[in-house]
Amino acid sequence: MLLVFALAGFLWGIGLLVGASRGVRLGMVGMLFLAVLLAQLSLPDGHALREATGGSPALWLILGGFACIVALYGRGVRALRRRAVGAGEAVAEERKAGMFSDSELERYARHIVLREIGGPGQKRLKQARVLVIGAGGLGAPALQYLAAAGVGTIGVIDDDVVENANLQRQVIHRDGDIGTAKVFSAQKAMVAQNPNVVVLPYHRRLSEEIAAELFAEFDLVLDGTDNFETRYLVNRVAVSVGKPLISGALSQWEGQLSVFDPGEGGPCYQCIFPQAPAEGLAPSCAEAGVIGPLPGVIGSMMAVEAIKLITGAGAVLRGDMLIYDALYGETRKIGLKRRAECPVCGGLE
Repeated sequence: MLLVFALAGFLWGIGLLVGASRGVRLGMVGMLFLAVLLAQLSLPDGHALREATGGSPALWLILGGFACIVALYGRGVRALRRRAVGAGEAVAEERKAGMFSDSELERYARHIVLREIGGPGQKRLKQARVLVIGAGGLGAPALQYLAAAGVGTIGVIDDDVVENANLQRQVIHRDGDIGTAKVFSAQKAMVAQNPNVVVLPYHRRLSEEIAAELFAEFDLVLDGTDNFETRYLVNRVAVSVGKPLISGALSQWEGQLSVFDPGEGGPCYQCIFPQAPAEGLAPSCAEAGVIGPLPGVIGSMMAVEAIKLITGAGAVLRGDMLIYDALYGETRKIGLKRRAECPVCGGLE
């Protein structure tokens, strides 16, 4: 048998040297196998050639059967792979073209009948790519409603894990998610609600090194973070790559949101907040407390602004800040202006 294997290796090597295709080389080895099998079946017992090639046809028949099984398995795997790739390409093309299944048409019917959105607006939502920074108080409701609305691709970046204290307000997470990375908990909930959307989780802290490249992959950014260092970073990078920024903030009973889009003539975040407040003047939710439903109100409003930006419906809060006082049930809107001396957007036309 060693002689036959040596001949098979020799034939395979010769085929490689002359540039023969894999199919031709397999054919050459197959012809050798058939010749050996024919010799085993036709020559009498004890013949020198038969003894030199194994002495019995049984071993070659077993080897041939095994080779056939491997070949059939490989062909089946390749066929399944082609089907999977074809299906993936079809889904990608369908999303790119904005085509809807019957299930999606029924799901988004209440959007489609809205004059301001309609079919074209829902198609733009399906083709949109939105990045949400933070999967906490503001990010949780924003992510839920963006997924429910049919935004095609939603990115979420957060380095935190779900804690018991989050569950009073971060309703995208569940008790069983405690200890799980927030981005994966949020992804699970979003896909369970709407399997037609793609969720891209980034379990890491947003940093200067990755922000510009990450923002460039999306159409707009929602900032649901709770510290000024990250807010200034998000604003600076959003302006540099020309992405609209929807920003929200919370404290106790009050929330606010605005759309910062200097590329369209509005101010940026640093125009309104030139520097971070002194320590202790703007305590975090953990320090000052926050009423549970308030993040849901402001985060949902952020999702509404995102939908309006994507579809072109209505007037977005560009150059305006909406302030909601939950304790007294009051809302007010104040106008915002750009600062010519702003170090972030002052040089923009």
